[in-house]
Amino acid sequence: MAPLQLAVIIGSTREGRAGETIGRRFAEEAMRRDDLAVTVVDLAAYEFPGSYPAEPTAAIRSFVQDINRAEAFVVVTPEYNHSFPASLKQAIDYAYDEWQAKPVGFVSYGCRSTGLHAVDGLRTVFTALHAVTVRDTVAFDLLNPYNERAECLDRLRQDCRLLLDELWWWGMTLREGRAVRPYVN
Repeated sequence: MAPLQLAVIIGSTREGRAGETIGRRFAEEAMRRDDLAVTVVDLAAYEFPGSYPAEPTAAIRSFVQDINRAEAFVVVTPEYNHSFPASLKQAIDYAYDEWQAKPVGFVSYGCRSTGLHAVDGLRTVFTALHAVTVRDTVAFDLLNPYNERAECLDRLRQDCRLLLDELWWWGMTLREGRAVRPYVN
């Protein structure tokens, strides 16, 4: 059985962002598994236009192709003002059919809230796109002074494993379903 194609999407494009470190650390955990083929999709690497163009640019086409190739997603998102960043919403909107009937999980971070307000908003967006969001998340409190302690790292690995197990199950189930019966909305 071919490994599930998992895209880890780093959703922040801010200079000095924590998302790149968190996203790449999560991707490293995911890459330890033989049942996943992991690709990092860093929104900062795409030169998206400042406003939504009438015709897709090369960057938009490239992003949509990356989303289309994936069978499951982990969105790494910060929480800014109790929501997710505009750069992430803009990128999500560039694709449509490419999200359908695929599972989405979340790794979030923020100060005290651990980014869960952003995740709640993203669940609504992905539901509208006919994607399936998984229940469990991996969440970081950037103000926690114990983040690098062994017990926090063990909990993080457990949270990652749980999220990846759920994504793999949903990803394989939906892969089989799409092969038998193409998704129609």
